[in-house]
Amino acid sequence: MINRKLFLFLTFLLTFAFLFTTGGRTQSFSPYRRGTPPKPGTQAPIITHAYAADRGRYGIFWKIYIEAEDTDADMDYVAVVVDQAGIGRYPTDYILVDPQHRNHLKGFLQWNTFSSKGGDLEEGTQITLRVSIIDKAGNESNEVIFPFTFVSGVRGKDESPASFGEEDIPRIGYISIDLIIPTGG
Repeated sequence: MINRKLFLFLTFLLTFAFLFTTGGRTQSFSPYRRGTPPKPGTQAPIITHAYAADRGRYGIFWKIYIEAEDTDADMDYVAVVVDQAGIGRYPTDYILVDPQHRNHLKGFLQWNTFSSKGGDLEEGTQITLRVSIIDKAGNESNEVIFPFTFVSGVRGKDESPASFGEEDIPRIGYISIDLIIPTGG
């Protein structure tokens, strides 16, 4: 019981720190994920801009905006990982990049956060979404991290951030991760 409370408290502190450092705003990035250089003779993709709201109602269509460049023009897929407080890490979801976007990718990922397993998430449930891009050579881009808290009473504005312009932003793909609804006390 004490270990569970300590785990939940530490999870809350980490998520709280993420919320106040990103605040649903555009993030700045290092060129490569974890400092891993690209394979010789290749260039890794670089995510240059990213944005996502940091809170919303359970069941919303959450949009994660990303823009990326790859001088080799061989972006292959977007890798998405979700960590849920009290549950853990879900398996990676891979979204194939369309051939016309392999050099420059600008759009949004859409995630229906409603679980098909039934029930509702508790108010204040926190998740962390991690996004990176992997090219055909196996190089991985920098990783962007989006904390999110499920809260009721938040009106969902479906607006793209200013850094993505006023034009229609295309959907890159759908995130296919089904959240787990904790049961019991």
